[in-house]
This record gives sequence, structure tokens and C-alpha cells, in this order.
Amino acid sequence: MTRAETKERNRRALLEAAFEVVSRAGHRARLEEIAEQAGLTTGAVYSLFGSKNGLVVALVTDYLRPHYEEIEQAVPAGLDLLEAVDAVARYYRRSCDASDALSGLSLQVTLLDMALHDPELGSRLAASVRAQESHLVALFAGRSHEGSVVRPHQARRLAVALRALFVGLSQGVILGLAPGADEQYFADAACALASGMAHVDDDADASESCGSK
Repeated sequence: MTRAETKERNRRALLEAAFEVVSRAGHRARLEEIAEQAGLTTGAVYSLFGSKNGLVVALVTDYLRPHYEEIEQAVPAGLDLLEAVDAVARYYRRSCDASDALSGLSLQVTLLDMALHDPELGSRLAASVRAQESHLVALFAGRSHEGSVVRPHQARRLAVALRALFVGLSQGVILGLAPGADEQYFADAACALASGMAHVDDDADASESCGSK
């Protein structure tokens, strides 16, 4: 095995161990326990990730990357904005029935708890999520909607709002709090949100929202 292969093997072992330990112990997760479960030393963590927080941030990136790659594959080229949003919404609903949905939710809750206990980690986690969210922005930008084209800043505003919607609905489905939320429900809610958000250009337009009327 080459040095690069060994490094990648160790990296993967630490990420898998971190997923298990962090999901179980949250902010109380000890670096020593993660390293031991991976069959490595804490020195390997510092060498590969710089710190425990660096490992946790890498865990989030590693968790989200394939998620957004699957979303991109679920949305064919040539769709207009609402068709693309519909496809993304249905993907999110289907993911609620995946075998790892509950463990994914457990990780989400745990990471929120860790972020609340460690502001520096919270800031780094937020930056990681925003970076991955750029895939969603790119997915919407440039698509047609009611005779115009969605611009990058509009796509970003929409991506943030849709992520919040999907995360909330998905948690509701997994926890049994949204029994009627099937694929069509997800799609209808997302398209209703997208129809309004796509027309919001900047803060000046936002000031004219229903909250200011």
C-alpha cells in the first residue's frame, strides 16, 4: 500500500469512527475514543485534520458532499426553475425513507448541540454547510422562470430558504410529526416557496415583504 493509500485509509477510518462516536456522545465525544475506535492514535487526527474540530468539520463535508451530488443527478438538464425545485423536493422526501435517515437525523441534532457548546466549531460548521449549499445555488441559477432567468443572488436566497424547508419537513417525517407529507406535499410546498422567492432581487425588495405590510 502506498503512502497516499495509507493516508486515505486512515482518513476514512477516522471519519467513520467520528460518525459513530459523535452521534452517540455529542460534544462529550473524546478524541482519544475516536482514535481508538479507528485503530489509530490522536496524533493521526492532528496530522490529518489539525484538531478535533477539524475532524468534525471534515465529517460534515464528507456527509454532505454525496448528498448534494445525488441531488444534482436527480435534476435533469433543461428543466425550468419550478420543475427543478419539484425534482429536488421529491429527492428530499425519498431520502426520509432511506435506511440511514434516522442516523442522519441523530447526527444533525448532535452537531447542533456541539455548535451551541463551541461557537468556534459552530462557525466552521456553518461555513462548511454554506460551501456545500453552493451546489444547490448552481443548480437553480440560470434556469428560466416566468419569462426571466434566475440570477445567482436569487438562487442563493432560494437555496437557503429551501434547505430550511426541507430540513424541517424531513425531520417532521422521520419523527412522525408530518404523517401526510408525501412527495407531492414536499413538491407543492417547495414550489410555492420558490414562486415567491425567485422574484426577490435584493434587500430593498425584501423590505416590501408581507411582514412589513
